[in-house]
Amino acid sequence: MWSTYWPPVAAAFLDAAERSGAVLVTASCLYGYGPVEVPMVEGMPDAAPGTKGRLRAAMWAGALARHQAGRIRAVEVRGSDYMGAGVGSAYIPLAAPRAVAGKGVWLLGRTDVPHSFTDVRDMGRALATVAVTESAWGRVWHAPTDPARTQAETIADVCRSVGRPPVRVHGVPRAVLSVGGVAVPLLREMRETVYQFERPYVLDSSAITRELGLAPTPWDDVCRATATGEVSATSLL
Repeated sequence: MWSTYWPPVAAAFLDAAERSGAVLVTASCLYGYGPVEVPMVEGMPDAAPGTKGRLRAAMWAGALARHQAGRIRAVEVRGSDYMGAGVGSAYIPLAAPRAVAGKGVWLLGRTDVPHSFTDVRDMGRALATVAVTESAWGRVWHAPTDPARTQAETIADVCRSVGRPPVRVHGVPRAVLSVGGVAVPLLREMRETVYQFERPYVLDSSAITRELGLAPTPWDDVCRATATGEVSATSLL
């Protein structure tokens, strides 16, 4: 499905940016890097072997080529799995209501390896900032992201943020995706990126903090917003 719909959409974005002169600011993910053994930093090669990763990498490569040719102005912000209020399709926010209710949860892969989670508000701040900062154009930035936590630790932190005790966290093994993917297309597609939850998956966002002054939302606020679906007024400043 990605291969069918994303290429024409990406091409339309490029053409629209070229015709209008608007800055093309892309909100992206980390798929393009593919499996890595070290913390992800801007400038690492996009070397993903899977369809989704190659497609994401090609989309940015196309935008960068036009930028370098002087045809458009482009910049991309990449974040890890989202947390925060209003996030309806990410792993931790989907599991949060059940965990806060005191029930055990099942999450992809291993639950004992570090994994980065990006607050959706920090992604928004990063996109807004690079859009109006000329020196930021023509490259990839990582959205401000707190230090990595394991999935089990993250669920426990979400519970504690609203005064609830931690719950049991179970990992869904790859074999379940393999079997379920035979009949369920969504599970079949998830097999390509499940490596993200089987090994450390750490995003380094120090560049955007150092160069553009954007720091991640405090972790307790991220967890509380994920648990309650609400944000405090101070967290929006």
